[in-house]
Amino acid sequence: MSSFSGLSTALSSLVAQRQALEVSGQNISNVNTAGYTRQRANLTAVQALSAPSMHSSRTMAGNGVNVTSLTRMGDVFLDARVRAETSNASFQAARATAFSRLESTISEPTSTGLASQLQRFWTGWQDVGNKTDDAAARNVLLGDANALVDQIASGYRAVETQWNQLRTETETLVTEVNTTASAVARLNESIRGITVSGGSANELIDQRNELVTKLSALVGATGRERADGTMDVMVAGNALVRGVKANAIEAAGAFTMSAATADTAQQVRLAWTGTPPTSLTLEGGKLASHVANLAPDGMLDKAAKSWNGIAKALHETVNPVHMTGHGLDGAAGRQFFALVVGEPEAISLSVAITDPDHIGAGAVGEGDYDGSIADKISQLSTVTGGPDEAWRSFVVDLGVQTRAAGQRADVSEVSRATAQNLQLSQSSVDLDEEMVSMLAYQRAYEGAARVLTTIDQMLDVLINRTGVVGR
Repeated sequence: MSSFSGLSTALSSLVAQRQALEVSGQNISNVNTAGYTRQRANLTAVQALSAPSMHSSRTMAGNGVNVTSLTRMGDVFLDARVRAETSNASFQAARATAFSRLESTISEPTSTGLASQLQRFWTGWQDVGNKTDDAAARNVLLGDANALVDQIASGYRAVETQWNQLRTETETLVTEVNTTASAVARLNESIRGITVSGGSANELIDQRNELVTKLSALVGATGRERADGTMDVMVAGNALVRGVKANAIEAAGAFTMSAATADTAQQVRLAWTGTPPTSLTLEGGKLASHVANLAPDGMLDKAAKSWNGIAKALHETVNPVHMTGHGLDGAAGRQFFALVVGEPEAISLSVAITDPDHIGAGAVGEGDYDGSIADKISQLSTVTGGPDEAWRSFVVDLGVQTRAAGQRADVSEVSRATAQNLQLSQSSVDLDEEMVSMLAYQRAYEGAARVLTTIDQMLDVLINRTGVVGR
């Protein structure tokens, strides 16, 4: 090694330590950047040149140091775990939110709930039975009956409204999935180009990982890295993104609850776009929860059927007894409630009696002021299979499912948070660690600068003073 080669060795150290300092500076700059993964400069010693001849015995030192690469301090296994936990947590959270919204529409137990309205309705019959000639009692009964019918219809329409909202959200989420997948494909293209040219695409990889985690929350996506730096994004075993190409999904099916539940061909479903579209069944994510809730026999369909069952039970328990009674005009055989054939019972149920005198409170042949039929109807609140029993069953079942869904969501969120904390412990920036690294690089830089100065002084003696010593 010549004296001049020492300058090159010291210079390589200056360059390498400066680059390492820049990496630490980049880490510190992004200490609060979401999704950023800390980096490290990999320093490698440059080997010595070959001996000048096979008989040379001179010891050769190395030729300095180089920064060979910048390593992302992430862990693909922790990243995969975060995506899996995010998928499950998003599914459970969306399901718990849907149950909570549905539960808020029943207003139980309150004075404005359906249970209280049913109780007022049965009490109204008891009042009519006690005072069959009291016009006020009959009018109050009709008012309570109409209020009961309206409340049942409102409950059913609340379910319809929630169904429509979820259907709209499904379309929005599908658009978001397709947009995010396209962004991942574009990042794949950029990362591949930078990687092939020998550059560092770590920041773009961080952005891509954030988007893939977002897709995990939406559709349960998983990532699979390839040798060229790109990442394939898989959904239910099929590629949503493969290399630089993104495949799109679509939501099909009816936009009304009645149409979607009446015809299986119209039920809401996901599919890969194409001719013909290919069915897509998700295994996790928020979108999977929405599709499950919109499906026939899903949460909302069961709730709608429960409201219909309550209306039907009211119609089938009250009418047979009422038809055996007569009104103040002496006529019997009138139905108290009416249903429209072919329409949902909850919204087609109506009070058939419009004249208070037509309420059949007394038994035929027992006189104008007999109230035995009204008394029998007032006792229907305890009948097996009646509207009260149907309502209690619906409320209890919904409460249990809502609580269970909330508990599952809490447990899933704890698992997701644990996985994320493990990921952050590996990839996030530690300011203390970076300060120690910066100090080490700084001292190394100063040492290399001192070596450079020393060699410069040696060369000065060699060049300017050799041969003039002693003059």
